[in-house]
Amino acid sequence: VQLQASGGGAVQAGGSLRLSCAASGINFKIYSTAWYRQAPGKERELVANINPDGSADYTEAVRGRFTTSRDNARRTVWLHLNTLKPEDTATYYCHVRAYARDFWGRGTLVTVSS
Repeated sequence: VQLQASGGGAVQAGGSLRLSCAASGINFKIYSTAWYRQAPGKERELVANINPDGSADYTEAVRGRFTTSRDNARRTVWLHLNTLKPEDTATYYCHVRAYARDFWGRGTLVTVSS
């Protein structure tokens, strides 16, 4: 199982980015996919989770600003980050739990300047 994340970068506050996570080696359409982030000096936190049917949940800090979506045929999930704030600065990771194991994509860095 591999998760390939991409799309991070540096933006100013109020800007937008789109992160992608492409999965391989897994029956992607039957698993929920989550996005986590880890800011410097802080613990990794759950940002959003999207279920196989496309329903999604978000942590309070990003609700209304971030949107996650998926295309099961393309085995890809996206995280759209809008109205970014400096406190959104972190390394973002995609995650799938399958076969009783946790799989993580390589983190992608998002830096938001004020």
